Amino acid sequence: MKKKDIILIVLVLLLAGGLFLWRQMVGAKEGAAVRVTVNGEVYGVYSLLEPQDIVIDTELGHNLLQIRDGKAVMAEADCPDGYCRQQSSIRHNHQTIVCLPHKVVAEVVGGEESTDEQVPDVVVK
Repeated sequence: MKKKDIILIVLVLLLAGGLFLWRQMVGAKEGAAVRVTVNGEVYGVYSLLEPQDIVIDTELGHNLLQIRDGKAVMAEADCPDGYCRQQSSIRHNHQTIVCLPHKVVAEVVGGEESTDEQVPDVVVK
């Protein structure tokens, strides 16, 4: 590799990193709720504004989604790999936590770019 190739690679990486940081800091809108689906079916929609623990018990296993300080995190899961517990907390629109063995998906919805189709009128507790 030549010096110009290395410079080009570094510039592309810096541009990609800058765009990623800009998206994280400026472009992402905070959501209003977390929609939990199990095996493609809506399990419930929960507000990010109030602290709560959502127990998700299905025939596939047990999960505990915690909402604190406007963020949701998968606190417990009895799946064999445990990857869902290792995922970071979510609070911006379209961020997700996925537990593949239990077929559980928690996705942030609502906020400034929401539509009536994204967040139902009722919040399940």
